[in-house]
Amino acid sequence: MTLNPEQRDPEMAELNPDLSQRVVVSTADMAWQESPSPNVLRKRLDLIGPVEAGRVTSVVQYRPGSRFPSHPHPDGEEILVMSGVFSDEHGRYPPGSYLLNPEGYSHAPFSEEGCVLFVKLRQYPGTERRKIAVDTIGGKWEDGGPGRKVQWLYREEGYPESMRLVRLDPGAQVPEHDHPGGEEVFVLEGDIADENGRYKSGDWLRLPPGSRHSITSQRGAHLYVKVGHLGR
Repeated sequence: MTLNPEQRDPEMAELNPDLSQRVVVSTADMAWQESPSPNVLRKRLDLIGPVEAGRVTSVVQYRPGSRFPSHPHPDGEEILVMSGVFSDEHGRYPPGSYLLNPEGYSHAPFSEEGCVLFVKLRQYPGTERRKIAVDTIGGKWEDGGPGRKVQWLYREEGYPESMRLVRLDPGAQVPEHDHPGGEEVFVLEGDIADENGRYKSGDWLRLPPGSRHSITSQRGAHLYVKVGHLGR
């Protein structure tokens, strides 16, 4: 299922809430929408629950000088800094920074320079979770098979989900594989294709539990990939 961004109501209570459905969203075709902060804009990709308090996946833009008041994150927060510099009272996070803030964590985020983030709220539940900060620019890449490299962001025994960055060389082919717990892919750079279509930079895919596909990349690609979290 591919949704046209013009058909979305920014005030609707839920967006792509059925986790059993395949969803493809081209964020490059979407208009920025206002958030509770006048200098912070967003493009929501899915939302389950209340408009400002649900489980949500978004691309978020902080304009230069933007600030949010201090607030907690029930069920945790996941952030990938795609451009600019994101900050809070705990640190300064340049492009490539990856953060997992657990339940019970609170902060007052801001950006002096402005930034663009990939954000997932209420998708890292549990008070026993660790706070994680990864510098992916300086991070270790592992061999993921012919024509591909993997940098792990999170995987922990006892939890179903794992997150990683993937680099595909031009012409790379990933053999057919299945995802019993579902998969999300955000194309950060380049392009990929599978049996159902071709996806460019800024495209977000959510594949339901039990999905199976193969992947190719003509020009190479840099991907965020999360698996195992949709089958709960």
